[in-house]
Amino acid sequence: MFQQKKVIISCAVTGAIHTPSMSPHLPVTADEIAEASIAACEAGAAIIHLHARDPVTGKPDQRPEAFKPFLEQIKARSKAVVNLTTGGSPYMTVQERMLPAKVLRPEVASMNMGTMNFGLFPMLKRFKAFKHDWERPYLEGSKDLIFRNTYGDLETVLTELSANDTRYEFECYDTSHLYNLAHFVERGLVKAPFFIQTVFGILGGIGTHPDDVMHMKRTADRLFGDNYRWSVLGAGASQMKVAAMAASMGGNVRVGLEDSLWIGKGRLAKSNAEQVHQVRAILEGLGLEIATADEAREILQLKGASAVGF
Repeated sequence: MFQQKKVIISCAVTGAIHTPSMSPHLPVTADEIAEASIAACEAGAAIIHLHARDPVTGKPDQRPEAFKPFLEQIKARSKAVVNLTTGGSPYMTVQERMLPAKVLRPEVASMNMGTMNFGLFPMLKRFKAFKHDWERPYLEGSKDLIFRNTYGDLETVLTELSANDTRYEFECYDTSHLYNLAHFVERGLVKAPFFIQTVFGILGGIGTHPDDVMHMKRTADRLFGDNYRWSVLGAGASQMKVAAMAASMGGNVRVGLEDSLWIGKGRLAKSNAEQVHQVRAILEGLGLEIATADEAREILQLKGASAVGF
């Protein structure tokens, strides 16, 4: 596997999984998302992964105009690599989900690499009261939700976004997603180095056991050799454990309130930056160095901030 000298920290500041009633610290408005992103960058995150939300209700909003206000602030006040979601919300069509990245032409866009169940309903055991009428049905509806990412969907996104020299963070929730990526590599629709984010702990995907982490890495090593850069995210309580495990094996890491609202058992994280500081302490405790945004651009062979559409 490619031996990387420094570790890239990504931060996913708001996402579309958690709802506003779950934490008062979850960024919702454009200003909150911008401030959270800039603080995460200052704490050590090289890449900021972004979703947008309705500023009043906090519901996921995938209109490009919902992204522009915070993207402009982030670009003006930081050197962060911007990674826009094409996952959006599982309730959206692929055309809705890909539109912000298509219009705004970021350096990186996320790509969910397979159709799957995506179970958010277990969170109803912990959270009982909701401020907005969309939140409970959003979670309950995931019992019967299929998160659609067909081969046709993936081909559409890869074809349309690659025209803008946007590269991808390939989100792989299970072994089959790595094989799906290998299929598109064989067809010549993506080019190395592949930035592969293996996702652990989402109901519908692979678990968080150390064997699961090792299995995904071994499979990626076998399929892609030196042509990929590995990153991980662990959902919920497994966030820092998975990060530490992967970092010790040469991986990059992702944290942020999209993936976990917590900083410790029973303690809500007060900010995304708090999680970045915590994972940075883990990495530096392992004797690892943290990559700057420009170093991440070099490692991932990105087009640069001057070539984006915002």
